[in-house]
Amino acid sequence: MSTASRTAPPTRSARPSLTERRKAETQLEIARTAAALFAERGAGVTAEEIARAAGVAPRTFYRYFRTKEDAVAPLLAVGVRRWIDDLAGPAAGPHPPSVREALERAARRALTPAGPEAEEALRWTRGLLRAMPGDPALRAVWHRVHHESEEALIPVLARLTGAGPLAVRLAAAAANTALRVAVEVWAAGDEPADGPQGPAELVTRGMRALTAGLPELDGRRPDPATRRD
Repeated sequence: MSTASRTAPPTRSARPSLTERRKAETQLEIARTAAALFAERGAGVTAEEIARAAGVAPRTFYRYFRTKEDAVAPLLAVGVRRWIDDLAGPAAGPHPPSVREALERAARRALTPAGPEAEEALRWTRGLLRAMPGDPALRAVWHRVHHESEEALIPVLARLTGAGPLAVRLAAAAANTALRVAVEVWAAGDEPADGPQGPAELVTRGMRALTAGLPELDGRRPDPATRRD
């Protein structure tokens, strides 16, 4: 399940049709159900059990997903892409932060539970990560989603920094790795999501450590009002 177009420039697309919106809603509902079952029961859950719990027929499940592990990809993609969308948006306030500061703030916001739904999503993610040692295919989905997230981050950082390809790819890899590792370390323990050892605090420390040697991130974010697309 791809989270972004990798090389094509952004295009203005029409509003998704009702059929497309319903399809996306069904996919996400199946993904939530799959994540909850994996978190509760581990790798032993079957595709048929996921379909039944989601209220769809097995053939409907397989119309959307090839395997039971693929079913969690849309939910994971929503989580890892939220901070990239935040980073790509306009900076708030009269004095834009540096790109480094913007990266850190966006990652913190993405990993700070803002309500019951966000807290539940983090609990599901913790359960999924704990199920992964017994299900290599589930781990492969996790790494695939993060690879696609890193690819989606590259054009955003290229625009914000104006740096060359090597610096941009290093920055994208460092930032994406900081987020992934923060969630994995938190998931391996029993600390609450909003505590001092929660994913938001861990990603802050990881981001600072991994991007310390990238001066390209010290520049200010461009003001959207002065951009020429």
